Amino acid sequence: MPKILSTSIVLIFSTMLIQPVQAALPAAVEGQALPTLAPVIEKVMPAIVNVHTRTRVQVRSSPFMDDPFFRQFFEFRSVPRERVQQSLGSGVIVDAERGYVLTNNHVIENADDIAVRLADGREHAAELVGADADTDLAVIRIEADNLSDLPLDESDRLRVGDFVLAVGNPFGLDQTVTSGIVSALGRGGLRGLEYQNFIQTDASINPGNSGGALLNLRGELVGINTAIFTPSGGNVGIGFAIPASTAAHVLDQLIKHGEVRRGSFGVEVQDLDSELRAALSVDAEKGAVVTTLTADSVLAKAGLKAGDVIVSVNGNRVDNARGLRSIEGMLPVDSSVKVEYVRGKKSQSARVTLVEDLDARISGHRLDERLAGAQLISLGDHARLSGVLVESVQRKSAAARAGLAAGDVIVAANAQRIEDLAGLRALFPLGENTLVIDIRRRGQVYRIRL
Repeated sequence: MPKILSTSIVLIFSTMLIQPVQAALPAAVEGQALPTLAPVIEKVMPAIVNVHTRTRVQVRSSPFMDDPFFRQFFEFRSVPRERVQQSLGSGVIVDAERGYVLTNNHVIENADDIAVRLADGREHAAELVGADADTDLAVIRIEADNLSDLPLDESDRLRVGDFVLAVGNPFGLDQTVTSGIVSALGRGGLRGLEYQNFIQTDASINPGNSGGALLNLRGELVGINTAIFTPSGGNVGIGFAIPASTAAHVLDQLIKHGEVRRGSFGVEVQDLDSELRAALSVDAEKGAVVTTLTADSVLAKAGLKAGDVIVSVNGNRVDNARGLRSIEGMLPVDSSVKVEYVRGKKSQSARVTLVEDLDARISGHRLDERLAGAQLISLGDHARLSGVLVESVQRKSAAARAGLAAGDVIVAANAQRIEDLAGLRALFPLGENTLVIDIRRRGQVYRIRL
């Protein structure tokens, strides 16, 4: 979690009248060197950075400011006031040559200015390379010489009970190191994240640690600290880190595309419970039950049907619907995948090639540069409205300048009714032609010319 700078920390020192004592520990006891993590910390510390952001928030005095038409064509006498929010987080340099820094999406989300302070005190402005809200990861870039990095290690080797170190900037206290163990693996259930496979640790993680490093005792980067469970706002020994294997996949996608492009099985699933197990008469203890398949999905073409229970993907066990969703989200587009499933008493398998479902979600720039910065998704069959939901809009993007905002629903484009994302995609490419879209916002319909 990023740390708001307005919070103050009061350090209370107490003095006591005591006789002077020798505080230094001996270098060795009975000929044996005392254990220390100092060499590991000295090696990794230059790659751990402080990330701080500034976000300008407008305080509007007129409700008409929500109307994109008025914002484009009228000037208000009362200029919107601004207040500046500042926050702190952490980051890890993962590519010293190119200056790439990995951090959490929530550390830099909606920031107008991002800066990085290095362990040696140097400070550099950073540019956003890409962010993925579904995994809460982001990549920023700085231009600096003499950087040190920490390549992402294969976190799949981690075991419960392994010792780990958390390094970051809790409460703005730079280069803080805490230690603990891996408490659990494969944790999920955190709100707001689509793909979850967290490392749980009791190493102290506090506000400001977000985006920092989780290391093994060899100094290898095994995770990115991202969240804590706390009833009070402070550390209670339950912290969560994104595994390095997940971070490596997201890092590669963000550098290549500025976004994560994911393959899709094209199915809806639910957990296999005792009632479903009996109803379907399947020989499987755990798995994800297929409830719906789109007609042209890769699994439907491979012969899977509703009622089949997916139990493994590429050798990775699937225990429930969330597990399948997390595996699916980490599989690259066009990758060949082996899916094992159970139908009744019989175990079967199918090999499929994942394709990207552009009719479910797409970045606006892939349709038209005038929509760059907007993330678009279909509302789905169960929504009360038809159209395309603007899921998010990056600050200072073309879509933001045009007046689009998160939560808008595109209901028409160039006077054509839009039912879903497939219908919107069918209008493109438009070239230099005018693009006029109708959006529904807070019960009202507005028209925007791009």
